[in-house]
Amino acid sequence: MSPRSLLPLLAGLAVLTLTACVPVQHASARSEHRDDFGTPVGNRTVQRGGDLVMGLSNEPDKLDPTTSSSLYTRYVMTTICEKLYDIDDTSAIVPQLATALPVISPDGLTVTIPVRTGIVFADGTPFDAPAVATSLRRHFELKTSQRKSEMGPISRIDAPDKSHVVLHYKKPFAPITAALADRAGMIMSPAALAKEGDDFGENPLCVGPFKFVKRVPQTEIDVERDPLYYDAKDVHLDKITYRIMTDANIRAANLRSGDIQVADTISPQDVDALAQDPDLKVLQSPSLGYQSVTFNTGNVDGVGKPTKHIDKPIANDPRIRLAFSLALDRQTLVDTVFNNWFDPACSPVAPKTPYSSAASNACPPFDPAKSRQLLKEAGVPVPFPISLQVTNTQDQLRYAQALQASVAEGGFDVQIVPVEYSTLLDVQKRGTFEALMLGWSGRIDPDANTARFLSTGSGGNYGGFNSSTLDNLLSSAARSIDTKQRAALYGQAVQLIQQQNPIVYTYRVRNLTVHSTRVTGIQVYADGVVRLGKAAFTDSQEG
Repeated sequence: MSPRSLLPLLAGLAVLTLTACVPVQHASARSEHRDDFGTPVGNRTVQRGGDLVMGLSNEPDKLDPTTSSSLYTRYVMTTICEKLYDIDDTSAIVPQLATALPVISPDGLTVTIPVRTGIVFADGTPFDAPAVATSLRRHFELKTSQRKSEMGPISRIDAPDKSHVVLHYKKPFAPITAALADRAGMIMSPAALAKEGDDFGENPLCVGPFKFVKRVPQTEIDVERDPLYYDAKDVHLDKITYRIMTDANIRAANLRSGDIQVADTISPQDVDALAQDPDLKVLQSPSLGYQSVTFNTGNVDGVGKPTKHIDKPIANDPRIRLAFSLALDRQTLVDTVFNNWFDPACSPVAPKTPYSSAASNACPPFDPAKSRQLLKEAGVPVPFPISLQVTNTQDQLRYAQALQASVAEGGFDVQIVPVEYSTLLDVQKRGTFEALMLGWSGRIDPDANTARFLSTGSGGNYGGFNSSTLDNLLSSAARSIDTKQRAALYGQAVQLIQQQNPIVYTYRVRNLTVHSTRVTGIQVYADGVVRLGKAAFTDSQEG
């Protein structure tokens, strides 16, 4: 597909009430974007109090760190549910509820985590090592957990005293510290867990600068400052309202009007204009994650259940999935649809990390002729029909329709099925899809970008892919503590993934967040999470 052939398509998107046709940007004309992660309040004079409203681009799933799979849940949870570890603006792991990085035994089988004492959860329950162990066991043992595979082959979790938790492993697992810097490291009140059980997400209680107040489905989530928080002196706001605003144009308009003070996932169609507004500030950071198309190759009874045969050519014949990958003109798609703000993606391994390599960065060529040849060899009708479920947001629909046109040249007839974001999360877990397009915000260790989605039986293996060869590669990479060796193993894994294509990687976003200049202390790192816990209104703000 030539770049110009996308122009009539994008012009036609007006029927979806989207913006008009966008100019094609060629690789040579791509502009450089400078990272701006935001800045902490520091010693600046700011207001005490105030209610901040954030326009949230999609509704989170349950506010339960054990079972959730939504980036937007992480936005809310970061203010009410701190983790053992966090990352900083350099993507380095730093202690949060832990007091230091873990101590790992020489054989790699014992991981000792020193944790804070003398602090309390939002309900007044003491925070200590036994409380931490309770949460970690739930993450690892709950049947509906999305964290189990992220925690590795644990044999036992102990709390030998009030200030230390010990993870015992069957095999070494290098990614554990990184896993504990995300939802696997979120610690919940044991009293709340005992009371709420599986309904913890309806009334979450953790340690955080804010505490949960209420949720109005499809409308908003409210949190308020927690006076019991150990670092309460550095919490400035009284309340944060996360208002659900799935329409990018509406988020942009509300930023301009001042009805909201911050919004995530700003559309590349809007960001250039917003950047010219003197009352607004654009934060941007690279992403550790990716956007992709997942094919259902074996998820019949729900994610994590034993895979079963699916009697469809695209589930059984990797030649068809390879043809789909070769029919994607990745560079032209991102340049045309996203005004050169985003980048092509061909692998789950983020390029600017120590674990990337020439093999993991290699991109399949755009070759529609080869795509049609593979479909012919597979003996399937051409054009070959595919039902693709996609979130019904403007940018995702724009990209899906551009993708539809691109792969048509390679012999595919893609039928786009728009779905609400929260519904699509359920669809992927249940396995009620042929193909779906969703993103992953990414983690600092590639294990969480690979094994979580592709290891046999993993709670995030939504496509039900099953490959003992890939399992062995990913398991070997997780056991190694040598960065170069791990990079080489992930490179081999990517080569296998690109042969089988259970997931076809499409592009990487830049995390685009805009906030009012009346607010400071908002930060967004490469993990994509908008951090509001220490935000404040500037001293000139009234009300």
